[in-house]
Amino acid sequence: MKYIILVLDGMADYPLEELGKRTPLEIARTPNMDFIAQNGIVGTAAMIPANMSSGSDVATLSILGYDPKKYYTGRGPLEAANMGIELDKDDVVFRCNLVTVENEHMVDYSAGHISTNEAHGLISFLEKELGSDSVKFYPGVSYRHLVVIKDANGFDDLSRITCTPPHDITGQDITNFLPRGKGCESLIRLMRSSKPLLEKHEINNVRIDLKENPANMIWLWGQGSKPDIPGFYERYGLNGAAISAVDLVKGIARIMGWKVIDVPGATGYYDTDYMAKAKYGLNALKENDLVFIHVEAADEASHNGDLRAKINAIENFDKLVAGTVLNGLKRHKNYRVWVLADHVTSIVKKTHTRDPICFAMYGKGIQPGGILKFNEKFAAQSQLKFDKGYKVMDYFLKT
Repeated sequence: MKYIILVLDGMADYPLEELGKRTPLEIARTPNMDFIAQNGIVGTAAMIPANMSSGSDVATLSILGYDPKKYYTGRGPLEAANMGIELDKDDVVFRCNLVTVENEHMVDYSAGHISTNEAHGLISFLEKELGSDSVKFYPGVSYRHLVVIKDANGFDDLSRITCTPPHDITGQDITNFLPRGKGCESLIRLMRSSKPLLEKHEINNVRIDLKENPANMIWLWGQGSKPDIPGFYERYGLNGAAISAVDLVKGIARIMGWKVIDVPGATGYYDTDYMAKAKYGLNALKENDLVFIHVEAADEASHNGDLRAKINAIENFDKLVAGTVLNGLKRHKNYRVWVLADHVTSIVKKTHTRDPICFAMYGKGIQPGGILKFNEKFAAQSQLKFDKGYKVMDYFLKT
């Protein structure tokens, strides 16, 4: 049996007045995901447990069958795993966004989706100016980077540190959302120290001349310590591979013992190569039991409040990913495909929520459940509901 999981990050949403009280998924043309729904089974699942952050880190662990309450230690160390950063037990890793802050307000959580090349220049500069034996900067992709606090005795009680994702506070006063808790004075000092340094850097002078948002400050969040997650093969007896442009997803895959497949043209933004991801995923099925394909575009559109871009992302995902995969799976006699969002990302709120997501499964041994469309409204009619999202994997593999 071959298994393939298709995740469009942040695809799920709330009904919108401008769409006639329908969601972007209801409005979008999705014949391939509708085919999966019509010929398979549709349900809902709470991928974000109560009292946990509603991010892709927690949600992805749930999707892959791991109880986040047991295995989640923070976003930073998951991304560090993909970047090959070796952590000691007393290290704490923070996600380090390059952001645009003006007049103490968060203007842009991504510094205009700064290019990776520009960002690497700035992170290398900060490592030289602010790095030390105890503070290390590591460049990632676009605006997404890491800071490791070595031997972080001042951060030993992570549960008491509160850090806010920058994409949750667009347009708001940052002073209300700076880190809080034991030892956070040094974090705030590090963040504040980055601003005058970045503002004078030539890369940002060029960006301003081009009327692009400057990367004029770092924002630290998503902290965590080294995780201890058992291998997927150990749990399910299946090997796997993951395709994503996001370090977080790739890091979880590496920790589980999966192969991570880099796809040319996979950007993590609107311009990602959807079809290439699908084709590489189908090819990976030749040597793997399960392939996980993750696309970020709808989530980025939601954080930007860009409704048209979100609908386009859903339609591109349906046509170029789901459609390509369904056509390619015809060569296999025994297969199952599972399509879903990892979490709800609200266009209006520009952030994630804990609401259950809709999903659909199709393939060998799955009996049609009578649902005709793949969207939040139709999924709500289904009797198949999981209040613990990490249990859906067992259902997908074993039902």
